[in-house]
Amino acid sequence: LPCDRAVAVPSASPDAPTEPFTRATAMPAGWRWRIPLRHRVGNGYVHASAFCDEAAATDALLAGLDGTALAEPRVLRFRAGRRRRSFVGNVVAIGLASGFLEPLESTSIYLVQAAITALVEHFPDARVADADRDGFNAAIDAEYDRIRDFLILHYHATTRDDSPFWDHVRTMTVPDSLAEKMALWRASAQVAHYRHGLFLEPSWIAVYLGQGIVPGGWDPRADLPDGAGLDRALSGLSRAIAERVARMPHHDAALAAIAATARA
Repeated sequence: LPCDRAVAVPSASPDAPTEPFTRATAMPAGWRWRIPLRHRVGNGYVHASAFCDEAAATDALLAGLDGTALAEPRVLRFRAGRRRRSFVGNVVAIGLASGFLEPLESTSIYLVQAAITALVEHFPDARVADADRDGFNAAIDAEYDRIRDFLILHYHATTRDDSPFWDHVRTMTVPDSLAEKMALWRASAQVAHYRHGLFLEPSWIAVYLGQGIVPGGWDPRADLPDGAGLDRALSGLSRAIAERVARMPHHDAALAAIAATARA
């Protein structure tokens, strides 16, 4: 994960309906976020300092705003990684004390919750046993490594060749665990399974196919269901989604209703 800097700035909301989603847009040396809120828009450019300095990143971020900047840009410096051991002696590192992965998938709160759950499951009694520490550390290491692999996939599975940054991430050596996942997908359209973790099959498939990694084969079990039945089921699901979306209020109306309830 080469990105180690972020420039952030809030901006005024545009005179348009509020989008009910966050945008993540590729940039020459990383990616930028756009998060619409009720009274402002959050913006940021996560980039690799080896390919783009802070001044250039700040200029690029400000140039792409769709509203007036409401504050001076802030530069955040970080190093992606995790501790070799999060539970040492009688000290447990949780959250940012344990590690940090860039916010491409906004995983920090999840990692805090996962660590608390793992600590409860491995909580010692009168004395701290090595088995408690080892079990906790193994669980946390797996969480970080799986998220790391998923984040790297976003970068590595690209065809972009318009900047040194994208040339680097497209051709870099990836962890063996990710290489094995990608090989399994390419060969049989299967997503590697694990019991615990934030990103499961739908997330991996969205990035694989969204980034153009189309498998060359498939799991033979996919031939068993009746094709016509699957078509009917998918058509019914599509209609049900469209009908529910049509009944929903616009995002701004929903936010206004929530605000009115909070004031009541």
